[in-house]
Amino acid sequence: MAISDDRKGQTYPTLSALQIGTARRFASGEPRRFGPGDILYEIGTRNAPSWLLLEGSADAIQRGAAGRSSVIATYAPGQFTGETNQLSGHATLASVVAGDKGVLAIPFDAPHLRALVIGSADLGEAIMRAFILRRVSLIEEGRIGGAGSVLVGRRDAPDIVRLSGFLTRNGYPHAIIAACEAEGRELVERLGIASEDLPLMICPNGTLLRNPSDADAASCLGIMPDLDPKSVYDVAIVGAGPAGLATAVYGASEGLSVLVLDSRAFGGQAGASARIENYLGFPTGISGQALAGRAFNQATKFGAELAIPLTVGKLCCHGADAEAPFSLELSNGCTARARSIVIASGARYRRPDVPNVDALEGAGVSYWASPIEARLCAGEEVTLVGGGNSAGQAVAYLAPQVRHLHLVVRRPLEQTMSQYLIDRIAALPNIELHVGSEIAGLHGDRETGLTGATFRDVRTGETEECASRHLFLFIGADPNTSWLDGCVAIDGKGFVLTGERVGDGERLPLETSCPGIFAVGDVRAGSTKRVAAAVGEGAAVIAQIHSFLARNVGRLPGMRQ
Repeated sequence: MAISDDRKGQTYPTLSALQIGTARRFASGEPRRFGPGDILYEIGTRNAPSWLLLEGSADAIQRGAAGRSSVIATYAPGQFTGETNQLSGHATLASVVAGDKGVLAIPFDAPHLRALVIGSADLGEAIMRAFILRRVSLIEEGRIGGAGSVLVGRRDAPDIVRLSGFLTRNGYPHAIIAACEAEGRELVERLGIASEDLPLMICPNGTLLRNPSDADAASCLGIMPDLDPKSVYDVAIVGAGPAGLATAVYGASEGLSVLVLDSRAFGGQAGASARIENYLGFPTGISGQALAGRAFNQATKFGAELAIPLTVGKLCCHGADAEAPFSLELSNGCTARARSIVIASGARYRRPDVPNVDALEGAGVSYWASPIEARLCAGEEVTLVGGGNSAGQAVAYLAPQVRHLHLVVRRPLEQTMSQYLIDRIAALPNIELHVGSEIAGLHGDRETGLTGATFRDVRTGETEECASRHLFLFIGADPNTSWLDGCVAIDGKGFVLTGERVGDGERLPLETSCPGIFAVGDVRAGSTKRVAAAVGEGAAVIAQIHSFLARNVGRLPGMRQ
């Protein structure tokens, strides 16, 4: 693994005898002996325990491109097997096989492993760091075809871009093999795959999917938990952006049972940001993906259940069951029940009112600038529309990688963007600023992709043609509230009203017009559209939920049932 060259001791720490003694108190079973070559767990196994080796050795084996298997780690006595999926019970990304002298090891299933990580500060730090570094190593290996899923198809095909984005945003290793290259062509011919079935996705366990949806991919990877329809959660959070993840971390760490649902990936719009430089505590900046990944692992560590990708179709707020007054109808046909709801569903990317924009999404039109999009437009002429901070961050990230960047804004940047980003953009030599302009038309189709755009001066109506293969849209967003089904009051723009804005003077600051339903982050009317503000609201809402549960459900804060 690439990262272990410099940080091997942290990636594969060896516990001392005293630490092993501490860990044994949290084990989920008695020590078990495996013979030479015995399998501790297979790739793709759900709820596989992490094993602490006492004697012998074991190999972690990953299946890479074209079914090739390789040893990616060898565990020794005093070392834990596994990576971050062991904390959540998600499907394993590698097999573990006993060495030639066998293994004596102690099992730690997900609940007992989390109890160890929380119950022992020094062991918890070592295990969490090791698991995270191992996942990072798998992602690095995946980029060169050595680990994780394999996508086969045209590299710039919309569905390849979609699947790669889904896997990247959710922190899953994968590689892309072009169908026109020798390895991809041989694989497609050997499997007898028709062109209309592309792209292919080969899961880590060898399962082959033809042009899968994100939900199909998640099912194959074993990402989503098996939700018990009889369970009643203290808090169900809709949206896994910064506000939703903060709510999950603070709620789960304080003993509440927490469910988080998101239709795409953890991190929300912030998770797609190339670099956030004004978030407290990160003077050199941090990518949205890295920040969201840390929060996701934190929430998992404390026992929150995160179900991704799972869309909430409807909020039901008039249930007769006093123990579970709220329920959520989900896209997989299931229902989740809860004592309180947190609306953290953020906003949907706003589309310009121009023909052809929907057809070109993923075929040259994007709403974020991740490394995937940057790779596709490297060295080319691109257009970016938008004057907010997200747009500025995207410009600063893309400009060094492209030949020329047209920045299209309706108003001067000083009215909409932080000064540090304005200064950075001004220093970039390949930026052409079009102030007072908007997008009036797009050219191309889904097969050939975007070929150009028409700019229009908003004052004179004059138009200008631009030959551009890539268009990035950062023109704001509309609140994602269609699933609320009238349960709570919203303002004229669709944002959720809370606290004093509800108008009756009896609501907690983040509580909606329906007692027990709260709103945080960008979806809330009057919220500050910043990552730090969203995180603060996520932390603050848990204290208000404690108050609501104690007053209305007869439960004391921190009582897990």
